Amino acid sequence: MQTYDLAADGLRGLNEALQAQNAQTNETAWEVVNPRGSHAIAVGLDAPIEVQVNGSTGYYCAGMNQQATVHVKGSVGPGVAENMMSGTVIVEGDASQYAGATGHGGLLVIKGNASSRCGISMKGIDIVVHGNVGHMSAFMAQAGHLVVCGDAGDALGDSIYEAKLFVRGSVKSLGADCIEKEMRPEHLEVLADLLERAGSDAKPEEFRRYGSARQLYNFDIDNAY
Repeated sequence: MQTYDLAADGLRGLNEALQAQNAQTNETAWEVVNPRGSHAIAVGLDAPIEVQVNGSTGYYCAGMNQQATVHVKGSVGPGVAENMMSGTVIVEGDASQYAGATGHGGLLVIKGNASSRCGISMKGIDIVVHGNVGHMSAFMAQAGHLVVCGDAGDALGDSIYEAKLFVRGSVKSLGADCIEKEMRPEHLEVLADLLERAGSDAKPEEFRRYGSARQLYNFDIDNAY
């Protein structure tokens, strides 16, 4: 395992080293120590490597991730895994605002709670939150899955498109065009797989499913002026 001391060697050197890795690398395991809340740790990775960050991070940790597995042994600031394409990002603590924003693919696991706008404008990413999510989560979510093992705040799924939302606890309120939907066998199967991959022992049958009523993005002549 390669150990990188962020306090001693700086953020630029870390990201340059990680971004230089490719599919043929033999330096597949990295450990980052002394992150001290630094922003943009392990961003823009595009190789099947594993990066463990021992501590909490600032803004945009693991943003634009492809292929890599990034494991944060702490909490993260706003925008973790923003615009993620593939790979896996695991956060042992809590996540601040807009976790997984605009993510196109891959799996984001948050072992604690996520703040407001979790999964905003998600475009295919799968997000599993072991705790609660804040208000406006999955706002304008287009594709992918948001799984919440705890409770959801106000305006869940506001202006949602075709993402699928699963919540085990209570939902304070649903946003515009978001409704509760039937949980069919195929949804239980997908949910069981996501929970297993995220290391959650929650049972799929305990969840309710939410999605788009498909009213906002279809033209209605009665709404024309």
